Amino acid sequence: MGCVMNKKWIESNTFHHSEFNDLDGLVKAKQRKKLSISLCFPTLNEEKTIAKEIIIMKSELMTRHPLLDEIVVIDSGSTDKTRQIARSYNVKVYEADDILPHLEKFKGKGENLWKALYVTRGDIIIYIDADIKNIHHRFAYGLLGPLLVSDHIRFTKAFYDRPIAVGKNKWRPTGGGRVTELVTRPFFSMFMPDMTQFLQPLSGEYAGFRSIFETIPFQIGYGVETGMLIDIHEKWGIDVMAQVDLDRRVHKNQDTKALGRMAFVIIKTFLDRAQKLKRVEIKQDLVDEMIQYRLVRGTLQPEIHVIEQHERPPIIQIPDYQEKFSSMERK
Repeated sequence: MGCVMNKKWIESNTFHHSEFNDLDGLVKAKQRKKLSISLCFPTLNEEKTIAKEIIIMKSELMTRHPLLDEIVVIDSGSTDKTRQIARSYNVKVYEADDILPHLEKFKGKGENLWKALYVTRGDIIIYIDADIKNIHHRFAYGLLGPLLVSDHIRFTKAFYDRPIAVGKNKWRPTGGGRVTELVTRPFFSMFMPDMTQFLQPLSGEYAGFRSIFETIPFQIGYGVETGMLIDIHEKWGIDVMAQVDLDRRVHKNQDTKALGRMAFVIIKTFLDRAQKLKRVEIKQDLVDEMIQYRLVRGTLQPEIHVIEQHERPPIIQIPDYQEKFSSMERK
């Protein structure tokens, strides 16, 4: 990756979901290309939203329009009724720890996404977060559209307006994506200007061909999206990537301290990738402790969060995966 920005990409590879609302046409494209498609919901205590997400995707994209071949829920050990509710709608539900159980166990969204590759069968995998309050099937077909219509796009990323809660049932139209604008975009601007064209590089919804996902590493935690974008860009170039406007996404917002911890992980992920690409040289080991403060009875007390980063290797390197998918034709 050079430091010269491909300024035409944002025009040629940016779409709106409405361009792909001919679902019968997408089904025909899928059948013509002989593709199978899996949808994965990574979950952790999402009992309030998972049912609606499954119902809408099943009814619109399996029953009415046979676009999806399977829906899979990969759970991080929910303590609420997430798994029970999901199973009641007859979709495949797994606990992440039960997949490839002989491997060291980790907790995090990236772990769920990585292990989903082992239990799904699709040539294309869609990942959609399970906490979306305004879920609509455009979140799936919008991401699928460029992959099915184009012959060169292999990965799609969502962007949208993200209103932020400012009180009970009150929303400010924009304000989400704070970590993107304060952390990710400045880093990309300095080191990887091509990547600034992704309007929401940290969005939790994306889709791609298995042949892409199985050959890149997955960060376990908050760094998964950052690492994924950089790795795909480095390996295949920006022309195989696209972004799709899904209009609006409403979900639970995190407070500033939680966003600080997220930023900590994303910065470490970025520095790790930048060092491997010889963009920066770091002459000391990075500390795993995020230090924050709280006021207790007029005294500031430190809150130290140990945030260890773990990364799964490309799953195609795992013998169990090789054995299971050895006969699969890569699309």
